[in-house]
Amino acid sequence: MGVDVQIWQRARIGVSAAPDLGMLAQLPKLQSAPMMTPAVSAASKTPALIHDALLALADALVRNPDAAFRLSDVSARFGVTESQVQRRFVAAFGVSPRALQSAARMGKFKSALRAGQSVLTAMLEAGFGSTSRVYSVPERSLGMAPSRYARGGAGEQISWTSGATSLGELLLAATDQGVCFAQFDDSAESLFKQLQQEFPNANLAESAAKNSSELQQWWRAIDQHLRQRQPLPELPIDLRGTAFQIKVWRFLQQTHSGQTLSYSELAEQIAHPKAVRAAASACAANTVALLVPCHRVLRADGGLGGYRWGIARKQQLLQHERAGL
Repeated sequence: MGVDVQIWQRARIGVSAAPDLGMLAQLPKLQSAPMMTPAVSAASKTPALIHDALLALADALVRNPDAAFRLSDVSARFGVTESQVQRRFVAAFGVSPRALQSAARMGKFKSALRAGQSVLTAMLEAGFGSTSRVYSVPERSLGMAPSRYARGGAGEQISWTSGATSLGELLLAATDQGVCFAQFDDSAESLFKQLQQEFPNANLAESAAKNSSELQQWWRAIDQHLRQRQPLPELPIDLRGTAFQIKVWRFLQQTHSGQTLSYSELAEQIAHPKAVRAAASACAANTVALLVPCHRVLRADGGLGGYRWGIARKQQLLQHERAGL
């Protein structure tokens, strides 16, 4: 999934209640003024108030991705050091304040492109300031050049193939960078619609060389892994997501068949021990089944937890891997 401006809601950790909308509504408008946040006095730094302040800061960053932001200003408003703000924010949301604002800026840029604005207009409105800043963003944030994204992936060449496996229909799609889509469903038609929604104007070309295309060979290798317990192929992957999501996915790629871990252990392994919900959200956002083995992540009590492609498939995959040990 690409970056969107609601990521802070999906990633927040340790806050059971929704943000105090009344408090948020009283935040000053952030236009040309420096980024402002509600002050937190030293006498009132209870955990609940600190969480509320962090939520207010996250909301301000997301709603105003083009506003000036200095960590020193925020720390002064909170009455704590810059490093304390940074540590608490990362622990709560899994990303730094600046990374969250960058994600929101990219989300605003993408929305403007989809609305038909020119790259230059969208760039300025999103607060990038210059074309170099847009094009210096890692390409995985958009998955393609901004001009192509504005046209729904127009000009992007994506090959795809599908077929029946022991876990249902599997559609595999790849750009010239690697696999960008590997998903299960009950029908090829449903999977193809999902691919079209992800890349509405890309050139989606079905792999025609059934016996010789590289993509077909990749698909068959995955099918043989599922049916005959052959080794899972190590394929190039075109990962597209936030920096935090990609960090989770990259770690999962390093786990071994038959190995499982809890969502809390996953968060600890990527050096964000309090970002358990954010780690779970990253697993749910994964669009490359098997190759990014999010099925190996379980609840703390050993329960299966969730799985994008259904609990039954997750259970089958785990049994499949345990049998191969």
